[in-house]
Amino acid sequence: MSVPVAILLAVTIYECLHPILRKIVQTLAYLPHFLSWVIMYGILLVLLAPGDGIVNDVIKFFGGQPIAFLTDTNTFPWIVIVSDAWKEMGWSAIIFIAALMAVDPSLYEAAMVEGVTALQRVWYITLPSIRPVIVMVVLLRLGTILDAGFNQMFMLYSIPVYSVADIIDTWVYRQGLLEFQFGLATAVGIFKGVIGLITISLSNWLVKRFADSSLF
Repeated sequence: MSVPVAILLAVTIYECLHPILRKIVQTLAYLPHFLSWVIMYGILLVLLAPGDGIVNDVIKFFGGQPIAFLTDTNTFPWIVIVSDAWKEMGWSAIIFIAALMAVDPSLYEAAMVEGVTALQRVWYITLPSIRPVIVMVVLLRLGTILDAGFNQMFMLYSIPVYSVADIIDTWVYRQGLLEFQFGLATAVGIFKGVIGLITISLSNWLVKRFADSSLF
């Protein structure tokens, strides 16, 4: 989810005509990347705690029942997705903003002369121009798709949500370091690396064949 959100953020910042507003948005978007997941977990508790969290205070104000976002198997996956996108979208957007800076300005000038709307300009000029960068970023992300963010999951998950929150790395951590099954943990780690290599190689081949762009 973080890649589409990062692209949207990069395009929004690039299209912004107010320098001060642009700097403020950039700063606020980049800041979460430099915070550890320990701090992010504290922020999420302040927002989502069932007792006195800000979000649940709003829900109770309107007559609703508080929701245990971090221990509910239905809401926890969405909290993981949204919090990861919130933390990393600003940093990922830097790559796309740099790519946007390389787009030929004459393309936009010609589009304005033809009366193209802002949305059409983004769809037919901006996104096609940065497509190679988008492909490269997606390929790099596919190579680490099985990582799924150990630090994030280790801080956020708990026993009530093991069924939806457990990933390979957290399972390996418990089996290897807590249960002392080092051989099993090592084998699973190697398996994850092989699957990641196969995934990125296959994706690179498909993109090279159908999109005329590749990582290697």
